[in-house]
Amino acid sequence: MNLPHRLAQYVAQMCHESQGFRYDQEVWGPTAAQGRYDVRTDLGNSPEVDGDGYTYRGRTGLQLTGRANYAAFTLWAQGLDASAPDFVAHPDAVLTDPWEGLAPIWYWSTRNLNAFASKLRFKVAFKGVTRAINGGLNGYDDRLRYYRRAALVLLGFEPDDVLRFQKGQAGLVADGVCGPLTLQALHEALFNMPPISQGRGFWSALWATLSKLFKQGTS
Repeated sequence: MNLPHRLAQYVAQMCHESQGFRYDQEVWGPTAAQGRYDVRTDLGNSPEVDGDGYTYRGRTGLQLTGRANYAAFTLWAQGLDASAPDFVAHPDAVLTDPWEGLAPIWYWSTRNLNAFASKLRFKVAFKGVTRAINGGLNGYDDRLRYYRRAALVLLGFEPDDVLRFQKGQAGLVADGVCGPLTLQALHEALFNMPPISQGRGFWSALWATLSKLFKQGTS
């Protein structure tokens, strides 16, 4: 995650899944789609209509969902810290510090999303990450919008300064439109950046990126 091209995609996905960090858990209707989660045995929920869908609804920045994921995260967390909560018994505890910050990283790691994020073709990389998180491509354009902004910030530009980035790239038309060629160029430029220092350096870079994104707005 300390490689900028991975961090940009991580930030973009979290921003979309949390609606710009407005929510740390799924807004529950329930909708018809949400109702079906109650019997999603592939997520570890029981086959009976007993409230599992709501109990183990999406939480944290990447929307940890389903009893099986809460159980797996419990095992990982208790291996890290024996005093970590049992998130199956107490699912809201995943929203406490430090678990709310660690759960998305755990999810990203266990799904090997760095491998998707590091594909050389941006479209292949981003769609692979999106499908692994979402199961499809829901909200794809919004995820791309956040990616564009995060990538520009990590490269030292203002969040909406597509034109300035394009002017420094051979082969790009400087029109201020972030189309497929510009997205690929952003991806390659991030690939060429040095790694972010581990430990506090990573958290500082993540915080600085988010702070600049939301200070400038998210349009």
